[in-house]
Amino acid sequence: MQGPLSAWLVKHGLIHRSLGFDYQGIETLQIKSEDWHSIAVILYVYGYNYLRSQCAYDVAPGGLLASVYHLTRIEYGVEQPEEVCIKVFASRRNPRIPSVFWVWKGVDFQERESYDMLGISYDNHPRLKRILMPESWIGWPLRKDYITPNFYEIQDAH
Repeated sequence: MQGPLSAWLVKHGLIHRSLGFDYQGIETLQIKSEDWHSIAVILYVYGYNYLRSQCAYDVAPGGLLASVYHLTRIEYGVEQPEEVCIKVFASRRNPRIPSVFWVWKGVDFQERESYDMLGISYDNHPRLKRILMPESWIGWPLRKDYITPNFYEIQDAH
């Protein structure tokens, strides 16, 4: 089933895939990685001026990685703002997605966390580096194929 934003994108010739609606009735769309930055700018101009959250997950062991963006269209006098969920998938071998930092500045730490935990590289992000794990950490802890090291450093345990 196609939602209003999907219909608008089709009308304007913007390539995407409708994934239906989530349990709250929020429209979910899939955007190709190479199209994501230009569509993000278009969505911002269209009125999706608030990035509620960004997260990422490992779809399946050895499979794709997903970066998920929850956008809200906030307008004065509108009681129920429009929301949309955007999913951008990346290959596990070279997970690269354009950063939308220059569109929604609030995505800064969220994209860094996705990089730190899953290894998704956000192109053109101004400070893409680890945010939770030490810089020397090897691997991406939230990937389903991650092998936990057999050592742990316990600090201040007493």
